[in-house]
Amino acid sequence: QVQLIESGGGLVQAGDSLRLSCAASGRTFSSLAMGWFRQAPGKEREFVAAISRSGSSRYYADSVKGRVTISRDNAKNTMYLQMNSLEPEDTAVYYCAGTMVYLSSSSNYRKREIYDNWGQGTQVTVSS
Repeated sequence: QVQLIESGGGLVQAGDSLRLSCAASGRTFSSLAMGWFRQAPGKEREFVAAISRSGSSRYYADSVKGRVTISRDNAKNTMYLQMNSLEPEDTAVYYCAGTMVYLSSSSNYRKREIYDNWGQGTQVTVSS
């Protein structure tokens, strides 16, 4: 198991930016495909973005495409989510997740059930 710890959430205004971080313990981070998910009150946890082990492949939900950038630094065991032009609809708890399972298609990166390592979440609140 890998411990994942998110940080960087907060209360911002619409149009602002935030950068979330996900720090991983252990020496297996570079073996993990990673993703960001979010869960708003009363809603299911949904896919936001994902990144392959090397960082060469990145995937985004349509709702955030163009406003969000996922990245990782394997030397620092850390993944990031840069969020720009935030909207009130982005308000949610954001979770990072990882899996050592080989993901053969882009659709697999978007599946919540594929990931077996989860952080505790960080709250992002966007006021209008």
